Amino acid sequence: METRDIVFSLVMVISAFALTYRWLNRWEVGDPVIVLSAMVLVGALASLLLSIETRLKRIEAKIDAKERSVRVSIQSMEENVDRQLQGVITRMYDVLEQLGKRVYR
Repeated sequence: METRDIVFSLVMVISAFALTYRWLNRWEVGDPVIVLSAMVLVGALASLLLSIETRLKRIEAKIDAKERSVRVSIQSMEENVDRQLQGVITRMYDVLEQLGKRVYR
C-alpha cells in the first residue's frame, strides 16, 4: 500500500465528515451518531478499495510468474524439437547421399 492510497483514504473520511456535518447542521439538528457512521462507512469503503487493489496486484504477480514459467517451458520444448529435427535432417541427408552413391555405381 502506497502513501498516496492512505492519503486518499484520509481525504475520503474527512470529506465524509465535513459533508455530513454541514448537511445535518443545515437544519440545526446535528446528530453525532450519523456523522460518525458516515465516517465509518467511508473508511470501510476506502479500506475495501485498498484491499481490492492489493489483491489485484497479487493476482497480477502470480499471472506474471505463470507467464514466465510457460515461456521458459515453451523455449525448452522448442530447443528440444529443433535438436530432434536436426537429427532427422542429418539422417535424411546421409540416406540421400548413400542412395545417390548407389545410383551412380
